[in-house]
Amino acid sequence: MICLKVHSVKPFRRVFVLESMSAQNKTLNLRRNRNILHNDNLMIKSQDIKKGVCIRMDGKLYFCIDFLHVKPGKGNTIMRTTLKDVVSGRVLEKRFNIGEALEDVRVERRPYQYLYQEGEDYLFMNQETFDQVPISRDLITGVDYMKEGDVVTVVSDASTETILYAEMPIKVVLRIDYTEPGLRGDTATNTLKDATLETGAKIRVPLFIETGELVEVDTRDGSYQNRVKA
Repeated sequence: MICLKVHSVKPFRRVFVLESMSAQNKTLNLRRNRNILHNDNLMIKSQDIKKGVCIRMDGKLYFCIDFLHVKPGKGNTIMRTTLKDVVSGRVLEKRFNIGEALEDVRVERRPYQYLYQEGEDYLFMNQETFDQVPISRDLITGVDYMKEGDVVTVVSDASTETILYAEMPIKVVLRIDYTEPGLRGDTATNTLKDATLETGAKIRVPLFIETGELVEVDTRDGSYQNRVKA
């Protein structure tokens, strides 16, 4: 009988310890989550703003693309910034007094692979979790030069996990789908002609570029950069 009591107590104690540890872990995770939620709306001083910082102003999100400390002949130093609206892309100049509090928005940048187009949306796969998400065309910079399999950077609001926008690499290599034949031996680069890329986008290329060749393109404005050897 004594042996039976010993064996019956030990499993019970082990289960109790495991359940206690599980409860403690849940409590710790709950506290961490509460801290994360509490720290979502962080504030920074205007003098701490720099390129790449995202702030919320008048209910909209803006990225700082340029800034300058300005010391007038009279008066206090101010921060002169150039901000870009995350949604519309509109750029504006904004001045802040030194010490002015701004709402700092934490953003995350993650690699996503473009899979295919579905209506007006483009389906992407997270390269880390393999989750698939649709992103509308107007939120993708350089979308005209994107082809299936390309990896883009997706920027999202870390507090809400809302996708702000996706951006292509600044320069990509694409094949010329069609262009009028150029003059043999003509290597001039200041005379351009129309060309259609494999994505369907139209650009201007030098006369010596032929159909089927690879070219480097700037996705910000669609400008031809150079010819790429296969």
